[in-house]
Amino acid sequence: MKSVRRLPWIATIAFGCACGPALAQPVAEFYRGKTVSVVVGFPPGGGYDANSRVLARFMGKFIPGNPSVVASNMPGAGSLVAANHMYNAAPKDGTAFVIIASSVAVEPFLNNDKARFDPLKFGWLGSMSQEASYCGVWRRLGNATSWGEVMEKETVFGGGAPSAITSQHPQILANVLGAKIKVINGYQGSRDINLAMQRGEVAGSCGMFSSSIKTSWNREVSSGALKLVMQVGPKKSLEYGDVPHAFDYAKSEEDRGVLDFHFGQLLLSRPYAAPPGIPEERLNALRDAFVATLKDPDFLAEANRAGLDIDPVPAADIVALLTKFSKFPRNILERAKSVIER
Repeated sequence: MKSVRRLPWIATIAFGCACGPALAQPVAEFYRGKTVSVVVGFPPGGGYDANSRVLARFMGKFIPGNPSVVASNMPGAGSLVAANHMYNAAPKDGTAFVIIASSVAVEPFLNNDKARFDPLKFGWLGSMSQEASYCGVWRRLGNATSWGEVMEKETVFGGGAPSAITSQHPQILANVLGAKIKVINGYQGSRDINLAMQRGEVAGSCGMFSSSIKTSWNREVSSGALKLVMQVGPKKSLEYGDVPHAFDYAKSEEDRGVLDFHFGQLLLSRPYAAPPGIPEERLNALRDAFVATLKDPDFLAEANRAGLDIDPVPAADIVALLTKFSKFPRNILERAKSVIER
């Protein structure tokens, strides 16, 4: 099992204000006796849920006033429901934040009128990891067993909502790289797609983060029942061998720009965001507590036991990446929209 890593930024970054007891005391008084809700935009049992429940067990001791922190699930539309709720309806007092898919975070840049939020106005806390993401096929007679075969024969992939990476990633591979992939949407989450692969309803799935493979598919990948055929994201990983990388198959600069928009966002992995309008000192307290939790030895030990990869992304990096995406040329954004069949 890959061990968790402690990165230098955790020890050095300072989102909060070291203003002494005069500022800290009102924040502590506000949080004392309260419950902070971590809203998970996906069903129980997947990687988003696993990350959040481990985080919730430890984060409260680092928030001034030591409130309880409780994770709850609000699945729907690949976490778009939870994102809209957090931005528009959740309390803006520092008692709630959400984990959403990176693909949902950028939906407004694709002019999705169902994404009722401005990504740059969320109070981003950070992400617990920056992981490789994979697509895999179930090894069954008649199924493709390599990327070369996926390029040549129709392979059916299971997908969730249109805004979920389980739906978008195979569409991108089909419409940008020319893979012979057909996507069947409507599954509730990665666990349901996994079951559908085992039943033979679909042959493959995308959106498999490396930590999810450890927690949900480790036995299948280790035994060869599930074959990883493609990896996507801004970095190439050799953790599961020399799995082909999507950027190596781009045919033009425009292709690379589209892949950068869709797969570059995976640097965010599973980002956490608070609603806009939270008092600054409370948002800073949440950011500081998030940072402190991710370097806590007890948290790191529990994350390691749960098979979670802790390779954090600070809030400032999330804002910088989203700002970059907001400035992409219109032709790239239009094609990025078309390749996910919008």
